[in-house]
Amino acid sequence: MTTDTHATAAPKRSPMTWVPSLYFVQGLQFFVVMLIAGLMFKNMGEPNDRIARWTGVLGLAWAFKPLWSPFLELAKSKKLIVVVMQFTGAAGLALMAVALQLPVYFAACIGVLFLLAYASATHDIACDGLYMASLSPKLQAAYAGWQGAFFNASKFLTLGGLLVLAGHLEKSIGVAPAWSTIFAMLAVVLGLLAAYNAWALPGALNTEHADLSASSVMKTLGEVIADFLQKPGIWLAILFIVLFRFAEGQVQTIGPLFLIEPREKGGLGLTTEQVGVVYGSAGTLAFLVGSVLGGYFTAWLGLKRAMAVLIIAMAVPNMTFYALAVMRPTEMSTIGALVSLEMFGYGFGFVGMILYLMQAVAPGKYQTAHYALGTGVMQLGFIFSKTISGDIQVAMGYERFFLWTIACGVPALVLMFFVRLPGRDTTAATDSPSPGTAEATA
Repeated sequence: MTTDTHATAAPKRSPMTWVPSLYFVQGLQFFVVMLIAGLMFKNMGEPNDRIARWTGVLGLAWAFKPLWSPFLELAKSKKLIVVVMQFTGAAGLALMAVALQLPVYFAACIGVLFLLAYASATHDIACDGLYMASLSPKLQAAYAGWQGAFFNASKFLTLGGLLVLAGHLEKSIGVAPAWSTIFAMLAVVLGLLAAYNAWALPGALNTEHADLSASSVMKTLGEVIADFLQKPGIWLAILFIVLFRFAEGQVQTIGPLFLIEPREKGGLGLTTEQVGVVYGSAGTLAFLVGSVLGGYFTAWLGLKRAMAVLIIAMAVPNMTFYALAVMRPTEMSTIGALVSLEMFGYGFGFVGMILYLMQAVAPGKYQTAHYALGTGVMQLGFIFSKTISGDIQVAMGYERFFLWTIACGVPALVLMFFVRLPGRDTTAATDSPSPGTAEATA
């Protein structure tokens, strides 16, 4: 599997004219499907088990995208794929506005969300490929910070501004009309951004891949997967990857629904607007701070010594939601503080899995491709826990459910002592993996 050749000449248009808009769209499509949809369904009166089950299935698009990403190398223009997927996303958001008004709105919305999910996952592949093909390695590093900044800016918009606006509209025009309005607005925004990107994005061509065919891509993909599965200790690594996010997938799915659930049903009874304020402001900021500090902390100690702390940090969200379920505070300051602590712990600890994939799983002949496969396995683990979380919560109730998620973090902590980490000698194999880096995919 190969990637586009890096451009050696200076780009005709400054990257600042297209990198922010490109990655803002990438984040916008992802967060609408994976975050906003669940909260919308909750306000529409859907039960937690149904929400978790179907939104979990939607996430499979990002888990499986490494399987069709090599075939995008056959396209001569990554820009064309990006723009088409952005306009497809805009059309899908418009269809969501209509689907919410149908008698069978849930089935119609899930169908449209499937379209959005796979268009977004395909967009991610072409988006990152275009970025790498259009910029030299030096410029890639220089604008990497802008990538993350605008990707997360879309999270501020969706979890902050959109939820607050939806909360206002729900009070005045009702839940379904409010969310139809939100999706119609998003469709216009994404359509305008797609039109802008059609003008601003560089048109780097895949001239290096003119000799590729579907059969050769399939053969290479088979070689990549076979090589991945033959890595020393890979099955133990896969188990570790799945268990690392097993508790997180459950809490990240049920936690926001718990905040909205009426108090008489065991939740905190927050309005959509209040959840938007809590998550979109202090919560998102705490996540970003935690991510940055987690990176510096791991760089200081090294992954081997830092991993235990990072896994414990991943348990902080479970403990904070258990505290919320037991205390059931009414003061927004207390709720906001605990949610911020949850997001900080999540951001701090999640660095551990990203670096584990980069330094312990990816290194080798197909480093970038194996990193993509590793992130696919990680997403599959997350989706599995997300899908079953609703059924577990309905059976247990909120308080015991969040206590259960704390216990779910223990296996990963134990398994940490048996997996191959950079710098650790093992008796199971004679070769030790060396640290490496790989391009991250959103």
